[in-house]
Amino acid sequence: MSEKIARGVAPDGTVRRMIGLFSARRGTLVLAALLTVAVVVCTLSLPVLSGQAVDCVVGPSEVDFGGLTRSLAWIAVVLVATAAFQWALTATTNRLAFDAALDLRRRCFDHLQELPLSYLDSHGHGDLASRIVTDADMLTNGLLMAFQQLPVGVLTIVVTLVFMFVLNPAIAAVVALLTPISIFTARFIATHSAKHFSGQTRLRGELTSYVEEMVGGISAVETFEMQEDVAARFAETDAALGQESFKAVFFSSLVNPTTRFANALVYAAIGIFGAFVAMAGGITVGGLSAFLGYADQYAKPFNDISGVATELQNSVACARRLFALLDEPAEEPDAADAAVLEEPRGEVRLEHVAFGYEKDRPVLRDVDLSVRPGMRIALVGETGCGKTTLINLIMRFYDVTSGSVRVDGRDVRDWTRESLRAGWGMVLQDTWVRRATVRENVSMGRPDATLEEVRAACREAYADDFISRLPQGYDTVLDGSSALSAGQRQLLCIARVILARPAMLILDEATSNIDTRTELLVQRALANLMRGRTSFVVAHRLSTVRDADLICVMADGVIAEQGTHDELLAAGGRYKHIYESQFAPTE
Repeated sequence: MSEKIARGVAPDGTVRRMIGLFSARRGTLVLAALLTVAVVVCTLSLPVLSGQAVDCVVGPSEVDFGGLTRSLAWIAVVLVATAAFQWALTATTNRLAFDAALDLRRRCFDHLQELPLSYLDSHGHGDLASRIVTDADMLTNGLLMAFQQLPVGVLTIVVTLVFMFVLNPAIAAVVALLTPISIFTARFIATHSAKHFSGQTRLRGELTSYVEEMVGGISAVETFEMQEDVAARFAETDAALGQESFKAVFFSSLVNPTTRFANALVYAAIGIFGAFVAMAGGITVGGLSAFLGYADQYAKPFNDISGVATELQNSVACARRLFALLDEPAEEPDAADAAVLEEPRGEVRLEHVAFGYEKDRPVLRDVDLSVRPGMRIALVGETGCGKTTLINLIMRFYDVTSGSVRVDGRDVRDWTRESLRAGWGMVLQDTWVRRATVRENVSMGRPDATLEEVRAACREAYADDFISRLPQGYDTVLDGSSALSAGQRQLLCIARVILARPAMLILDEATSNIDTRTELLVQRALANLMRGRTSFVVAHRLSTVRDADLICVMADGVIAEQGTHDELLAAGGRYKHIYESQFAPTE
Protein backbone atom coordinates (compact mmCIF):
# COMPACT_ATOMS: atom_id res chain seq x y z
CA MET A 1 0.00 0.00 0.00
CA SER A 2 2.80 2.42 0.85
CA GLU A 3 4.21 1.99 -2.65
CA LYS A 4 0.89 2.95 -4.18
CA ILE A 5 0.67 6.01 -2.02
CA ALA A 6 4.22 6.94 -2.93
CA ARG A 7 3.31 6.79 -6.59
CA GLY A 8 0.56 9.31 -6.02
CA VAL A 9 -2.26 6.76 -6.01
CA ALA A 10 -4.55 6.96 -2.99
CA PRO A 11 -5.94 3.43 -2.47
CA ASP A 12 -8.40 4.81 0.04
CA GLY A 13 -10.00 7.06 -2.56
CA THR A 14 -8.50 10.29 -1.24
CA VAL A 15 -7.71 11.71 -4.69
CA ARG A 16 -11.18 10.84 -5.92
CA ARG A 17 -12.70 12.61 -2.92
CA MET A 18 -10.45 15.63 -3.48
CA ILE A 19 -11.80 15.84 -7.03
CA GLY A 20 -15.31 15.54 -5.61
CA LEU A 21 -14.78 18.81 -3.72
CA PHE A 22 -15.35 20.60 -7.05
CA SER A 23 -18.50 18.77 -8.11
CA ALA A 24 -20.62 21.86 -7.37
CA ARG A 25 -18.23 24.16 -9.23
CA ARG A 26 -18.39 22.71 -12.75
CA GLY A 27 -18.97 26.12 -14.36
CA THR A 28 -15.82 27.54 -12.78
CA LEU A 29 -13.89 24.41 -13.79
CA VAL A 30 -14.98 24.86 -17.43
CA LEU A 31 -13.90 28.50 -17.31
CA ALA A 32 -10.52 27.47 -15.88
CA ALA A 33 -10.13 24.86 -18.65
CA LEU A 34 -10.88 27.43 -21.37
CA LEU A 35 -8.44 29.91 -19.85
CA THR A 36 -5.80 27.17 -19.66
CA VAL A 37 -6.21 26.47 -23.37
CA ALA A 38 -5.99 30.19 -24.12
CA VAL A 39 -2.79 30.60 -22.08
CA VAL A 40 -1.14 27.59 -23.73
CA VAL A 41 -2.14 28.63 -27.27
CA CYS A 42 -0.88 32.18 -26.74
CA THR A 43 2.35 30.99 -25.15
CA LEU A 44 3.07 28.50 -27.91
CA SER A 45 2.33 31.09 -30.60
CA LEU A 46 5.36 33.13 -29.55
CA PRO A 47 8.05 30.76 -30.89
CA VAL A 48 6.33 30.66 -34.29
CA LEU A 49 6.09 34.44 -34.42
CA SER A 50 9.71 34.77 -33.29
CA GLY A 51 10.78 32.33 -36.01
CA GLN A 52 8.90 34.32 -38.61
CA ALA A 53 10.64 37.48 -37.39
CA VAL A 54 14.02 35.76 -37.72
CA ASP A 55 13.24 34.65 -41.26
CA CYS A 56 12.48 38.29 -42.17
CA VAL A 57 16.20 38.94 -41.78
CA VAL A 58 17.48 37.21 -44.88
CA GLY A 59 21.03 38.58 -44.76
CA PRO A 60 23.09 41.81 -44.70
CA SER A 61 20.98 44.64 -46.10
CA GLU A 62 18.24 42.10 -46.89
CA VAL A 63 15.57 42.72 -44.25
CA ASP A 64 11.83 42.45 -44.83
CA PHE A 65 10.91 45.40 -42.62
CA GLY A 66 7.20 45.09 -43.41
CA GLY A 67 7.09 41.44 -42.40
CA LEU A 68 9.29 42.12 -39.37
CA THR A 69 6.97 44.92 -38.23
CA ARG A 70 3.91 42.69 -38.58
CA SER A 71 5.59 39.88 -36.64
CA LEU A 72 6.66 42.22 -33.84
CA ALA A 73 3.15 43.67 -33.65
CA TRP A 74 1.64 40.21 -33.36
CA ILE A 75 4.21 39.31 -30.69
CA ALA A 76 3.14 42.38 -28.67
CA VAL A 77 -0.56 41.47 -29.03
CA VAL A 78 0.05 37.87 -28.00
CA LEU A 79 2.14 38.95 -24.99
CA VAL A 80 -0.65 41.22 -23.75
CA ALA A 81 -3.27 38.50 -24.34
CA THR A 82 -1.11 35.92 -22.54
CA ALA A 83 -0.75 38.21 -19.51
CA ALA A 84 -4.51 38.87 -19.41
CA PHE A 85 -5.44 35.20 -19.73
CA GLN A 86 -2.83 34.23 -17.11
CA TRP A 87 -4.23 36.79 -14.66
CA ALA A 88 -7.79 35.51 -15.21
CA LEU A 89 -6.63 31.90 -14.83
CA THR A 90 -4.86 32.69 -11.55
CA ALA A 91 -7.91 34.50 -10.16
CA THR A 92 -10.22 31.64 -11.20
CA THR A 93 -8.05 28.85 -9.82
CA ASN A 94 -7.48 30.77 -6.58
CA ARG A 95 -11.24 30.97 -6.15
CA LEU A 96 -11.60 27.25 -6.86
CA ALA A 97 -8.89 26.16 -4.41
CA PHE A 98 -9.76 28.50 -1.55
CA ASP A 99 -13.51 27.86 -1.80
CA ALA A 100 -12.96 24.08 -1.80
CA ALA A 101 -10.65 24.25 1.22
CA LEU A 102 -13.04 26.63 3.01
CA ASP A 103 -15.94 24.27 2.39
CA LEU A 104 -13.95 21.24 3.61
CA ARG A 105 -12.76 23.10 6.72
CA ARG A 106 -16.33 24.13 7.57
CA ARG A 107 -17.60 20.59 7.02
CA CYS A 108 -14.91 19.24 9.36
CA PHE A 109 -15.68 21.81 12.05
CA ASP A 110 -19.43 21.23 11.77
CA HIS A 111 -18.88 17.46 11.91
CA LEU A 112 -16.73 17.96 15.01
CA GLN A 113 -19.83 19.30 16.77
CA GLU A 114 -21.69 16.09 15.88
CA LEU A 115 -19.06 13.62 17.06
CA PRO A 116 -19.71 11.68 20.28
CA LEU A 117 -17.96 12.79 23.44
CA SER A 118 -16.06 9.50 23.47
CA TYR A 119 -14.19 10.48 20.28
CA LEU A 120 -13.28 13.94 21.60
CA ASP A 121 -12.12 12.45 24.91
CA SER A 122 -9.84 9.95 23.16
CA HIS A 123 -8.17 12.34 20.66
CA GLY A 124 -5.79 15.20 21.35
CA HIS A 125 -7.47 18.55 20.94
CA GLY A 126 -4.30 20.00 19.46
CA ASP A 127 -4.25 17.31 16.78
CA LEU A 128 -7.86 18.07 15.86
CA ALA A 129 -7.05 21.78 15.65
CA SER A 130 -4.02 20.97 13.48
CA ARG A 131 -6.22 19.06 11.04
CA ILE A 132 -8.81 21.80 10.66
CA VAL A 133 -6.34 24.69 10.45
CA THR A 134 -2.88 23.56 9.29
CA ASP A 135 -3.84 20.57 7.14
CA ALA A 136 -6.55 22.58 5.38
CA ASP A 137 -3.99 25.29 4.57
CA MET A 138 -1.52 22.74 3.21
CA LEU A 139 -4.30 21.24 1.10
CA THR A 140 -5.03 24.69 -0.34
CA ASN A 141 -1.39 25.15 -1.35
CA GLY A 142 -1.40 21.83 -3.20
CA LEU A 143 -4.67 22.58 -4.96
CA LEU A 144 -3.37 25.95 -6.11
CA MET A 145 -0.30 24.36 -7.67
CA ALA A 146 -2.41 21.59 -9.20
CA PHE A 147 -4.79 24.05 -10.86
CA GLN A 148 -2.28 26.66 -11.93
CA GLN A 149 0.58 24.48 -13.15
CA LEU A 150 -0.55 20.90 -13.80
CA PRO A 151 -3.16 21.46 -16.58
CA VAL A 152 -1.04 24.12 -18.26
CA GLY A 153 2.02 21.88 -18.06
CA VAL A 154 0.34 18.76 -19.46
CA LEU A 155 -1.39 20.66 -22.27
CA THR A 156 1.84 22.50 -23.11
CA ILE A 157 3.74 19.21 -23.43
CA VAL A 158 1.10 17.65 -25.69
CA VAL A 159 0.54 20.67 -27.95
CA THR A 160 4.25 21.49 -28.17
CA LEU A 161 5.06 17.94 -29.23
CA VAL A 162 2.38 18.15 -31.94
CA PHE A 163 3.75 21.49 -33.16
CA MET A 164 7.30 20.10 -33.26
CA PHE A 165 6.21 17.09 -35.33
CA VAL A 166 4.53 19.47 -37.72
CA LEU A 167 7.70 21.57 -38.03
CA ASN A 168 10.11 18.64 -38.43
CA PRO A 169 9.26 15.02 -37.57
CA ALA A 170 12.92 13.93 -37.39
CA ILE A 171 13.91 16.48 -34.74
CA ALA A 172 10.63 15.87 -32.87
CA ALA A 173 11.40 12.14 -32.76
CA VAL A 174 14.68 12.91 -30.97
CA VAL A 175 12.72 14.90 -28.38
CA ALA A 176 10.21 12.08 -27.93
CA LEU A 177 12.99 9.51 -27.44
CA LEU A 178 14.67 11.60 -24.72
CA THR A 179 11.44 12.50 -22.89
CA PRO A 180 11.40 9.34 -20.67
CA ILE A 181 14.47 10.69 -18.87
CA SER A 182 12.36 13.47 -17.34
CA ILE A 183 9.44 11.12 -16.65
CA PHE A 184 11.54 8.56 -14.78
CA THR A 185 13.22 11.36 -12.84
CA ALA A 186 9.85 12.72 -11.69
CA ARG A 187 8.62 9.24 -10.75
CA PHE A 188 11.73 8.54 -8.69
CA ILE A 189 11.29 11.74 -6.70
CA ALA A 190 7.55 11.20 -6.11
CA THR A 191 8.19 7.63 -4.92
CA HIS A 192 10.55 8.73 -2.18
CA SER A 193 8.88 11.97 -1.12
CA ALA A 194 5.30 10.72 -0.58
CA LYS A 195 5.93 8.61 2.51
CA HIS A 196 7.95 11.39 4.12
CA PHE A 197 5.26 13.99 3.51
CA SER A 198 2.72 11.62 5.12
CA GLY A 199 4.97 11.14 8.15
CA GLN A 200 5.58 14.88 8.34
CA THR A 201 1.83 15.58 8.49
CA ARG A 202 1.27 12.96 11.20
CA LEU A 203 4.14 14.18 13.38
CA ARG A 204 3.06 17.80 12.95
CA GLY A 205 -0.33 16.89 14.41
CA GLU A 206 1.31 15.05 17.33
CA LEU A 207 3.58 18.00 18.07
CA THR A 208 0.70 20.48 17.95
CA SER A 209 -1.32 18.31 20.31
CA TYR A 210 1.59 18.02 22.74
CA VAL A 211 2.25 21.78 22.75
CA GLU A 212 -1.47 22.46 23.37
CA GLU A 213 -1.46 19.99 26.26
CA MET A 214 1.68 21.38 27.90
CA VAL A 215 0.66 25.03 27.53
CA GLY A 216 -2.67 24.20 29.14
CA GLY A 217 -0.91 22.57 32.09
CA ILE A 218 2.12 24.85 32.33
CA SER A 219 1.48 25.71 35.99
CA ALA A 220 1.55 22.02 36.95
CA VAL A 221 4.68 21.48 34.83
CA GLU A 222 6.52 24.27 36.62
CA THR A 223 5.18 23.32 40.05
CA PHE A 224 6.54 19.79 39.79
CA GLU A 225 9.73 20.85 38.02
CA MET A 226 8.94 18.81 34.92
CA GLN A 227 10.41 21.30 32.48
CA GLU A 228 13.33 19.06 31.53
CA ASP A 229 11.12 16.01 30.93
CA VAL A 230 8.64 18.07 28.93
CA ALA A 231 11.43 19.68 26.90
CA ALA A 232 12.99 16.26 26.26
CA ARG A 233 9.71 14.81 25.02
CA PHE A 234 9.16 17.87 22.84
CA ALA A 235 12.70 17.64 21.47
CA GLU A 236 12.22 13.95 20.65
CA THR A 237 9.01 14.56 18.69
CA ASP A 238 10.41 17.71 17.12
CA ALA A 239 13.55 15.84 16.03
CA ALA A 240 11.43 13.13 14.41
CA LEU A 241 9.41 15.84 12.66
CA GLY A 242 12.63 17.53 11.58
CA GLN A 243 13.98 14.31 10.09
CA GLU A 244 10.79 13.62 8.16
CA SER A 245 10.61 17.23 7.01
CA PHE A 246 14.27 17.15 5.92
CA LYS A 247 13.74 13.99 3.90
CA ALA A 248 10.54 15.32 2.36
CA VAL A 249 12.17 18.64 1.45
CA PHE A 250 15.37 16.93 0.28
CA PHE A 251 13.62 14.69 -2.22
CA SER A 252 11.29 17.48 -3.34
CA SER A 253 14.28 19.80 -3.80
CA LEU A 254 15.79 17.30 -6.24
CA VAL A 255 13.01 18.16 -8.68
CA ASN A 256 14.47 21.34 -10.09
CA PRO A 257 18.14 20.36 -10.64
CA THR A 258 17.45 16.85 -11.94
CA THR A 259 14.69 17.84 -14.34
CA ARG A 260 16.71 20.84 -15.50
CA PHE A 261 19.65 18.54 -16.24
CA ALA A 262 17.41 16.16 -18.19
CA ASN A 263 15.84 19.05 -20.08
CA ALA A 264 19.29 20.52 -20.86
CA LEU A 265 20.20 17.22 -22.49
CA VAL A 266 17.07 17.41 -24.64
CA TYR A 267 17.78 21.03 -25.58
CA ALA A 268 21.40 20.27 -26.48
CA ALA A 269 20.35 17.28 -28.58
CA ILE A 270 17.84 19.42 -30.50
CA GLY A 271 20.43 22.14 -31.08
CA ILE A 272 23.09 19.76 -32.42
CA PHE A 273 20.78 17.54 -34.45
CA GLY A 274 18.76 20.51 -35.67
CA ALA A 275 21.90 22.28 -36.87
CA PHE A 276 22.75 19.33 -39.12
CA VAL A 277 19.15 19.23 -40.39
CA ALA A 278 19.28 22.98 -41.12
CA MET A 279 22.59 22.66 -42.98
CA ALA A 280 21.01 19.88 -45.05
CA GLY A 281 18.15 22.25 -45.91
CA GLY A 282 15.55 20.32 -43.92
CA ILE A 283 14.56 23.40 -41.90
CA THR A 284 15.08 27.16 -42.06
CA VAL A 285 17.08 29.10 -39.49
CA GLY A 286 13.84 30.69 -38.31
CA GLY A 287 12.24 27.26 -38.10
CA LEU A 288 15.16 25.95 -36.03
CA SER A 289 14.87 29.04 -33.81
CA ALA A 290 11.16 28.29 -33.34
CA PHE A 291 12.02 24.63 -32.65
CA LEU A 292 14.50 25.62 -29.93
CA GLY A 293 11.86 27.90 -28.47
CA TYR A 294 9.43 24.98 -28.42
CA ALA A 295 12.09 22.79 -26.85
CA ASP A 296 12.40 25.32 -24.04
CA GLN A 297 8.60 25.47 -23.69
CA TYR A 298 8.50 21.67 -23.77
CA ALA A 299 11.10 21.36 -20.99
CA LYS A 300 9.62 23.81 -18.48
CA PRO A 301 6.41 21.85 -17.74
CA PHE A 302 8.41 18.84 -16.58
CA ASN A 303 9.91 21.00 -13.82
CA ASP A 304 6.48 22.31 -12.91
CA ILE A 305 4.76 18.92 -13.03
CA SER A 306 7.47 17.32 -10.89
CA GLY A 307 7.08 20.10 -8.32
CA VAL A 308 3.29 19.77 -8.42
CA ALA A 309 3.52 15.99 -7.96
CA THR A 310 5.70 16.47 -4.90
CA GLU A 311 3.41 19.11 -3.40
CA LEU A 312 0.35 16.98 -4.15
CA GLN A 313 1.82 14.16 -2.07
CA ASN A 314 1.74 16.52 0.90
CA SER A 315 -1.77 17.70 0.03
CA VAL A 316 -3.06 14.13 -0.29
CA ALA A 317 -1.62 13.31 3.14
CA CYS A 318 -3.35 16.35 4.64
CA ALA A 319 -6.61 15.62 2.84
CA ARG A 320 -6.51 12.04 4.10
CA ARG A 321 -6.46 13.30 7.72
CA LEU A 322 -9.35 15.68 7.03
CA PHE A 323 -11.43 12.98 5.35
CA ALA A 324 -10.62 10.59 8.19
CA LEU A 325 -12.18 13.13 10.56
CA LEU A 326 -15.24 13.41 8.33
CA ASP A 327 -15.52 9.62 8.19
CA GLU A 328 -15.77 9.29 11.96
CA PRO A 329 -19.34 8.22 12.74
CA ALA A 330 -21.39 11.04 14.17
CA GLU A 331 -23.21 10.74 17.44
CA GLU A 332 -26.03 8.26 17.08
CA PRO A 333 -29.05 10.28 15.95
CA ASP A 334 -32.19 10.57 18.00
CA ALA A 335 -34.73 7.84 17.47
CA ALA A 336 -37.24 8.58 14.72
CA ASP A 337 -40.05 8.62 17.29
CA ALA A 338 -38.07 10.48 19.98
CA ALA A 339 -40.29 12.80 22.01
CA VAL A 340 -39.58 16.37 23.08
CA LEU A 341 -39.21 16.89 26.83
CA GLU A 342 -41.15 20.14 27.09
CA GLU A 343 -41.93 20.54 30.80
CA PRO A 344 -39.62 18.28 32.83
CA ARG A 345 -40.95 17.16 36.21
CA GLY A 346 -37.54 15.91 37.34
CA GLU A 347 -38.27 12.24 37.99
CA VAL A 348 -35.11 10.17 37.42
CA ARG A 349 -34.70 6.40 37.63
CA LEU A 350 -31.62 4.27 37.04
CA GLU A 351 -32.38 0.60 36.55
CA HIS A 352 -29.53 -1.95 36.55
CA VAL A 353 -27.21 0.55 34.86
CA ALA A 354 -23.81 -0.71 33.73
CA PHE A 355 -21.22 1.24 31.77
CA GLY A 356 -17.56 1.12 30.82
CA TYR A 357 -15.43 3.40 28.64
CA GLU A 358 -13.71 0.18 27.57
CA LYS A 359 -15.63 -3.07 27.22
CA ASP A 360 -13.46 -5.08 29.61
CA ARG A 361 -13.19 -2.32 32.26
CA PRO A 362 -16.62 -1.46 33.72
CA VAL A 363 -16.93 1.80 35.62
CA LEU A 364 -20.52 1.30 36.81
CA ARG A 365 -22.09 -2.07 37.64
CA ASP A 366 -25.79 -2.70 38.26
CA VAL A 367 -26.65 0.76 39.61
CA ASP A 368 -30.23 1.33 40.78
CA LEU A 369 -31.52 4.71 41.91
CA SER A 370 -34.96 6.27 42.18
CA VAL A 371 -35.33 10.06 42.40
CA ARG A 372 -38.64 11.81 42.91
CA PRO A 373 -39.27 15.27 41.43
CA GLY A 374 -37.71 18.05 43.49
CA MET A 375 -35.31 15.82 45.44
CA ARG A 376 -31.76 16.89 46.14
CA ILE A 377 -29.36 13.98 45.55
CA ALA A 378 -25.74 14.06 46.73
CA LEU A 379 -23.15 11.80 45.12
CA VAL A 380 -20.06 11.26 47.26
CA GLY A 381 -17.16 8.86 47.21
CA GLU A 382 -13.51 8.53 46.35
CA THR A 383 -12.09 9.93 43.14
CA GLY A 384 -12.76 7.60 40.22
CA CYS A 385 -15.70 5.82 41.80
CA GLY A 386 -18.06 6.81 38.95
CA LYS A 387 -19.83 9.98 40.15
CA THR A 388 -19.16 12.07 37.05
CA THR A 389 -19.78 9.05 34.83
CA LEU A 390 -23.24 8.73 36.34
CA ILE A 391 -23.91 12.38 35.51
CA ASN A 392 -22.72 11.84 31.91
CA LEU A 393 -25.20 8.99 31.53
CA ILE A 394 -28.09 11.07 32.88
CA MET A 395 -27.21 13.84 30.41
CA ARG A 396 -26.74 11.20 27.69
CA PHE A 397 -23.22 12.28 26.86
CA TYR A 398 -22.66 8.53 26.85
CA ASP A 399 -25.15 5.68 26.43
CA VAL A 400 -25.38 2.90 28.98
CA THR A 401 -23.82 -0.48 28.24
CA SER A 402 -26.82 -2.18 29.78
CA GLY A 403 -29.83 -1.21 31.86
CA SER A 404 -31.62 2.10 31.41
CA VAL A 405 -31.68 5.70 32.60
CA ARG A 406 -35.19 7.16 32.73
CA VAL A 407 -36.30 10.77 33.02
CA ASP A 408 -39.99 11.45 33.62
CA GLY A 409 -40.85 7.82 32.98
CA ARG A 410 -39.09 7.43 29.62
CA ASP A 411 -35.66 6.13 28.69
CA VAL A 412 -33.35 9.06 27.95
CA ARG A 413 -32.82 7.51 24.51
CA ASP A 414 -36.52 8.10 23.82
CA TRP A 415 -36.17 11.86 24.38
CA THR A 416 -34.45 14.14 21.87
CA ARG A 417 -30.97 15.07 23.10
CA GLU A 418 -31.65 18.76 22.64
CA SER A 419 -34.77 18.81 24.81
CA LEU A 420 -33.25 16.46 27.42
CA ARG A 421 -30.14 18.57 27.90
CA ALA A 422 -32.14 21.80 27.77
CA GLY A 423 -33.94 20.61 30.88
CA TRP A 424 -30.70 20.43 32.85
CA GLY A 425 -28.40 23.13 34.11
CA MET A 426 -24.79 22.21 34.87
CA VAL A 427 -22.04 23.82 36.89
CA LEU A 428 -18.83 21.80 36.69
CA GLN A 429 -15.53 21.96 38.51
CA ASP A 430 -13.84 22.51 35.13
CA THR A 431 -15.26 25.84 34.07
CA TRP A 432 -15.40 27.09 30.50
CA VAL A 433 -15.50 30.73 29.45
CA ARG A 434 -15.46 31.46 25.73
CA ARG A 435 -13.98 34.45 23.92
CA ALA A 436 -16.95 36.80 24.14
CA THR A 437 -18.27 39.58 26.37
CA VAL A 438 -19.22 38.89 29.98
CA ARG A 439 -22.86 39.39 29.07
CA GLU A 440 -22.65 36.87 26.20
CA ASN A 441 -20.95 34.33 28.46
CA VAL A 442 -23.59 34.59 31.16
CA SER A 443 -26.53 34.58 28.73
CA MET A 444 -25.31 31.51 26.84
CA GLY A 445 -28.35 29.51 27.95
CA ARG A 446 -30.71 32.47 27.37
CA PRO A 447 -29.38 34.61 24.51
CA ASP A 448 -32.51 36.78 24.61
CA ALA A 449 -32.02 37.79 28.26
CA THR A 450 -31.94 41.52 28.94
CA LEU A 451 -28.94 43.21 30.52
CA GLU A 452 -30.89 43.73 33.73
CA GLU A 453 -31.70 40.01 33.92
CA VAL A 454 -28.03 39.21 33.39
CA ARG A 455 -27.07 41.67 36.15
CA ALA A 456 -29.64 40.16 38.51
CA ALA A 457 -28.27 36.65 37.94
CA CYS A 458 -24.72 37.86 38.51
CA ARG A 459 -25.72 39.65 41.72
CA GLU A 460 -27.37 36.44 42.92
CA ALA A 461 -24.13 34.56 42.12
CA TYR A 462 -22.05 37.29 43.82
CA ALA A 463 -20.24 37.97 40.54
CA ASP A 464 -21.52 41.50 39.93
CA ASP A 465 -18.86 43.06 42.15
CA PHE A 466 -15.80 41.86 40.19
CA ILE A 467 -17.58 42.31 36.85
CA SER A 468 -18.18 45.98 37.68
CA ARG A 469 -14.43 46.42 38.16
CA LEU A 470 -13.63 45.10 34.67
CA PRO A 471 -12.60 47.73 32.06
CA GLN A 472 -15.93 47.70 30.18
CA GLY A 473 -18.05 45.97 32.80
CA TYR A 474 -20.50 43.53 31.22
CA ASP A 475 -19.23 44.49 27.75
CA THR A 476 -15.67 43.42 28.55
CA VAL A 477 -14.45 40.82 26.07
CA LEU A 478 -12.97 37.86 27.90
CA ASP A 479 -10.01 36.22 26.21
CA GLY A 480 -10.76 32.58 26.99
CA SER A 481 -9.67 31.61 30.49
CA SER A 482 -6.72 33.96 30.92
CA ALA A 483 -8.63 37.13 31.84
CA LEU A 484 -10.23 35.79 35.02
CA SER A 485 -9.21 33.72 38.01
CA ALA A 486 -10.55 30.20 38.45
CA GLY A 487 -12.98 31.38 41.12
CA GLN A 488 -14.28 34.24 38.97
CA ARG A 489 -14.86 31.89 36.05
CA GLN A 490 -16.79 29.57 38.33
CA LEU A 491 -18.99 32.44 39.55
CA LEU A 492 -19.77 33.29 35.91
CA CYS A 493 -20.78 29.69 35.27
CA ILE A 494 -23.02 29.72 38.33
CA ALA A 495 -24.61 32.98 37.14
CA ARG A 496 -25.12 31.34 33.73
CA VAL A 497 -27.19 28.57 35.33
CA ILE A 498 -29.08 30.95 37.62
CA LEU A 499 -30.10 33.02 34.59
CA ALA A 500 -31.25 29.95 32.64
CA ARG A 501 -33.45 28.69 35.53
CA PRO A 502 -33.45 25.08 34.29
CA ALA A 503 -35.95 22.51 35.50
CA MET A 504 -33.20 20.22 36.83
CA LEU A 505 -29.69 20.86 38.14
CA ILE A 506 -26.30 19.17 38.21
CA LEU A 507 -23.62 20.69 40.42
CA ASP A 508 -20.24 18.98 40.18
CA GLU A 509 -17.99 20.59 42.82
CA ALA A 510 -19.62 23.86 41.81
CA THR A 511 -17.86 25.96 44.47
CA SER A 512 -14.47 24.22 44.59
CA ASN A 513 -12.50 27.26 43.36
CA ILE A 514 -14.27 29.91 45.46
CA ASP A 515 -13.01 31.39 48.72
CA THR A 516 -14.73 30.29 51.93
CA ARG A 517 -16.66 33.51 52.55
CA THR A 518 -17.98 33.74 48.99
CA GLU A 519 -18.72 30.02 49.01
CA LEU A 520 -21.11 30.41 51.93
CA LEU A 521 -22.95 33.18 50.11
CA VAL A 522 -23.08 31.27 46.81
CA GLN A 523 -24.28 28.14 48.60
CA ARG A 524 -27.30 30.12 49.76
CA ALA A 525 -27.99 31.24 46.19
CA LEU A 526 -27.67 27.66 44.94
CA ALA A 527 -29.91 26.44 47.74
CA ASN A 528 -32.60 28.88 46.59
CA LEU A 529 -32.09 27.75 42.99
CA MET A 530 -32.35 24.06 43.91
CA ARG A 531 -35.54 24.55 45.87
CA GLY A 532 -38.28 22.62 44.09
CA ARG A 533 -35.89 21.35 41.41
CA THR A 534 -34.43 17.87 41.06
CA SER A 535 -30.74 18.37 41.75
CA PHE A 536 -27.68 16.16 41.64
CA VAL A 537 -24.77 17.46 43.71
CA VAL A 538 -21.34 15.87 43.33
CA ALA A 539 -19.14 16.81 46.25
CA HIS A 540 -16.01 15.77 48.09
CA ARG A 541 -16.60 18.13 51.02
CA LEU A 542 -19.47 16.62 52.98
CA SER A 543 -20.28 19.96 54.60
CA THR A 544 -21.97 20.94 51.33
CA VAL A 545 -24.32 17.93 51.20
CA ARG A 546 -25.65 17.57 54.75
CA ASP A 547 -29.07 18.91 53.78
CA ALA A 548 -29.52 16.59 50.78
CA ASP A 549 -32.70 14.52 50.66
CA LEU A 550 -30.67 11.47 49.66
CA ILE A 551 -26.93 10.88 49.87
CA CYS A 552 -25.49 8.14 47.65
CA VAL A 553 -22.06 6.81 48.59
CA MET A 554 -20.41 5.32 45.51
CA ALA A 555 -17.62 2.76 45.61
CA ASP A 556 -16.29 0.21 43.12
CA GLY A 557 -18.87 1.19 40.49
CA VAL A 558 -21.95 0.68 42.66
CA ILE A 559 -23.99 2.69 45.14
CA ALA A 560 -22.62 1.17 48.33
CA GLU A 561 -24.83 3.19 50.71
CA GLN A 562 -27.72 5.62 50.44
CA GLY A 563 -29.77 7.57 52.94
CA THR A 564 -29.91 10.92 54.71
CA HIS A 565 -26.97 12.41 56.55
CA ASP A 566 -28.20 11.25 59.94
CA GLU A 567 -29.16 7.81 58.68
CA LEU A 568 -25.75 7.18 57.16
CA LEU A 569 -23.91 8.39 60.25
CA ALA A 570 -26.03 6.07 62.37
CA ALA A 571 -25.29 3.15 60.03
CA GLY A 572 -21.58 3.50 60.77
CA GLY A 573 -20.45 2.57 57.26
CA ARG A 574 -18.38 4.26 54.54
CA TYR A 575 -20.10 7.61 54.88
CA LYS A 576 -19.33 7.83 58.58
CA HIS A 577 -15.71 6.97 57.92
CA ILE A 578 -15.43 9.68 55.24
CA TYR A 579 -17.24 12.20 57.45
CA GLU A 580 -15.05 11.58 60.46
CA SER A 581 -11.90 11.80 58.34
CA GLN A 582 -12.94 15.32 57.31
CA PHE A 583 -14.24 16.56 60.65
CA ALA A 584 -12.15 14.64 63.17
CA PRO A 585 -11.01 16.92 66.02
CA THR A 586 -7.36 17.94 65.93
CA GLU A 587 -5.18 17.69 69.01
